Amino acid sequence: MGCAAGTTRGVNSFEEHLEQELALIADDGLRRELRQVDSAQGARVKVGDREVLNFSSNDYLGLAGHATLRDAAKKAVDTYGAGVGAARLISGSLTVHHELEEALATFKGTTAALSFATGYATAGVIPALMGKGDTVVIDKLAHACLVDAARASGARLRVFKHNDLDHLERILEQSGRRDGQVLVVTESVFSMDGDIAPLLNLVELKERHGAWLMVDEAHATGLYGEQRRGMVEEFAVTDLVEVQMGTLGKALGAAGGYVCGTRTLVDLLVNRARPFMFSTAPVPAQAAAARAGVELVQSVEGEKRRTALWSLVDRLKNGLIGRGWKLPPVRSAILPLIVEDEAVAVELSRCLLESGVWVPAIRYPTVARGAARLRLTVSAAHAPEDIDQLLEALGDA
Repeated sequence: MGCAAGTTRGVNSFEEHLEQELALIADDGLRRELRQVDSAQGARVKVGDREVLNFSSNDYLGLAGHATLRDAAKKAVDTYGAGVGAARLISGSLTVHHELEEALATFKGTTAALSFATGYATAGVIPALMGKGDTVVIDKLAHACLVDAARASGARLRVFKHNDLDHLERILEQSGRRDGQVLVVTESVFSMDGDIAPLLNLVELKERHGAWLMVDEAHATGLYGEQRRGMVEEFAVTDLVEVQMGTLGKALGAAGGYVCGTRTLVDLLVNRARPFMFSTAPVPAQAAAARAGVELVQSVEGEKRRTALWSLVDRLKNGLIGRGWKLPPVRSAILPLIVEDEAVAVELSRCLLESGVWVPAIRYPTVARGAARLRLTVSAAHAPEDIDQLLEALGDA
């Protein structure tokens, strides 16, 4: 009787607490809800009973629904089944995983690669390399997974102002007087602003101060460099970047993440990266689709899709400027329209969706308070007419 009464009070108190927390989020204009999509990813997606123009996806080359990736996934299911049954260090390391990693290393111009179930889990490389007594120095606008991983490592965390080389150098000078290793962490193309890290300068600084450099190529892989390897290739610093990481779920069209570097690095991660060691291996369909995406990006079709993407980005950029929108320098397929106020951003997004165009409102904590925006992302799957429709909808909104 007493136990039952206590349990009831506990449940009610728990639910009340959750409701209060949700109310606080709503009061700040920051409550989020899932929106169900009833179709494959593409330039247009089905939401409920409507088809809407999709400018919310990171499917930059339009590969998420590509027949080659779908066929690779289906073949892997026929060969290996739906799941793998175990972590890769147990019995889940299938041929398809090894084939993906060989393809990634060749593509990235490194000696080895390791794949992860998610891009977020890939940041587990930081605690595998860094610990108490070490220092992780991270760009202020780097992705949340990198910040979380740096905190989890137990290393001293220092944050430098976004792309501010002077501030970074001051931190490196201070950190160099301490014992332990120093790791500098940055994205190459930043996910919310679409701007570029000064990789040449970062390499020069970390070399001068005896630090290591880790570059997240999530929004660059497939889009930059002669072989479309990313910004590390674009700046010709492959051999000077200790750790390259990225995602398989954006331009490569599948899901998961990867780390590329030396064989020694990968061997250490197999033995120390907890998200790799203690996670069931990625499903066969995911790994096979990712490998197909890696191969397609390197093909003639991959280059055609990249060329088409940049043409569409230029069309959108010029159209926005011509209609009076203020933009930062556009150097990626990410075009942020800063509106500052969270409620205004949400209302603009709602108005656009009513007119048949899906553009997400990005708010705190994804971006800083007072920096809410509409985040436009362009895909090679779009047509010029889609860009024109977006511009008309933005004008109406």
